Amino acid sequence: MRPTSIGLNPTHHAEVLVFSRHFYRIQHSSSKMTPQSTTQQRTETVERIMRPWGWYETVSEVTGNKIKRIQVAPGQQLSLQKHSQRAEHWIVTKGTARITLGDKEFDLTPGQHCDIAMGQVHRLANQSDETVEIVEVQFGSYLGEDDIVRLEDNYGRV
Repeated sequence: MRPTSIGLNPTHHAEVLVFSRHFYRIQHSSSKMTPQSTTQQRTETVERIMRPWGWYETVSEVTGNKIKRIQVAPGQQLSLQKHSQRAEHWIVTKGTARITLGDKEFDLTPGQHCDIAMGQVHRLANQSDETVEIVEVQFGSYLGEDDIVRLEDNYGRV
C-alpha cells in the first residue's frame, strides 16, 4: 500500500508506531505531494533496557511525553514508587497485570488501562505464569529515569 497525503501543506511528514506480536518499529515517512511522489522511510532501532523484573524500551520521546513498552517476567514486580514530575497512563497489551495505586490493588487485562497521577504511589506486578506487557505513556516537565522515589523494592534499590 502506498502512503498518500491530503491537506493544504505541500509536504507531509508522518511518524507511525508499528506494532506486531514480536517486534515494533517507528516508521518515519516524508513525501512531496506531486504526481510522481516518492516516499522515504527509515526504521529506528529501539534499545531494550534489562532490569531484574524484565525489560523496557523507550518507543518515542518528545518534549513533555515519553512512550515505553514494558515487559514484566512471571512472578516479578517493579518497585513500589512515585514520581514528583510526571504522571503516567498504563495500557495492558499482554497478560494480567496486578496494579497497586495508593492503597488499592486490582488486575488489568489486555485493552484495559489506568491513570497514575503525579506523586501517586504505584506498582506494576506480574503474579501469573505468563509475561505481562504494557505500554506506558508519561506526561510531565521532566521524564528522566532519576525521577523515581522507591518506597519498597525486591532488588535492593531503595
